[in-house]
Amino acid sequence: MTARQQNTTLLSKVQMAGSLCLVLAALSLSGCATGQDRMTTGSVPKMSKPLNQMTGSELAGAADSIGRAYEKNPKNRDTGLAYANVLMMTGRETQALAVMQQVAINHPRDRDVLAAYGKAQAAAGQLEQALGTISRAQTPDRPDWRLYSAEGAVLDQLGRSADARAKYRQALDIMPNEPSVLSNLGMSYVLSGDLKMAETYLQQAIAQPGADSRVRQNLALVVGLQGRFAEAEQIARRELTQQQADANVAYLRSMMTQQNAWQKLKGKDGKQG
Repeated sequence: MTARQQNTTLLSKVQMAGSLCLVLAALSLSGCATGQDRMTTGSVPKMSKPLNQMTGSELAGAADSIGRAYEKNPKNRDTGLAYANVLMMTGRETQALAVMQQVAINHPRDRDVLAAYGKAQAAAGQLEQALGTISRAQTPDRPDWRLYSAEGAVLDQLGRSADARAKYRQALDIMPNEPSVLSNLGMSYVLSGDLKMAETYLQQAIAQPGADSRVRQNLALVVGLQGRFAEAEQIARRELTQQQADANVAYLRSMMTQQNAWQKLKGKDGKQG
């Protein structure tokens, strides 16, 4: 297999996983983030730390706690948003979509609810429906950069990269240097096979104060795909707990397993810039 064929094979393998990271990174900031921000108010149980900093067992406990609150008051907007968000973070996309359908029925004009509903639809694979829902949540007189980024993420999954990048740039016009948008723009170039351009945007993203572990994971993936294994692992482990770092490295390895690509890239490390 030639280097070009190997790179194409790797990109085809990473496309689904990479686009998933892209969608979650964008949409978790539109709607369901509101649910997280309000975790300490109303009927939503107070969490000891943000959901995106929890371990798997902690997330399972949070899902159980918020689920009990949701059962008591399924029409409560904030509880529904929070419950759907934690369900998606634990891989229960179908249940999250069912929750958001109910929340949307009770709050049909709420922008945050519509955005979160679109997130749930995208996570469940209903991409065209998600695009329509997110578009309805946007208002021309008060455009939301999070919704533009979310729309771009769905468009990328639909293979409409030019339209997706236009949406990301609209988001950046409103919120310059927002790391989640820069990260999504970078991942858009991953999906079209332009790893150098992808790295350029991801390096910009990681340099921003608000960059989180998802941005680092995306950058580590792109660096690893270019054969710089040691650098990729260093990025994946930066500013994370040991457990989180190990999970990120395991993710990288899973992306490189096809035809022993991980070992091939590791062997080439240091030989490529």
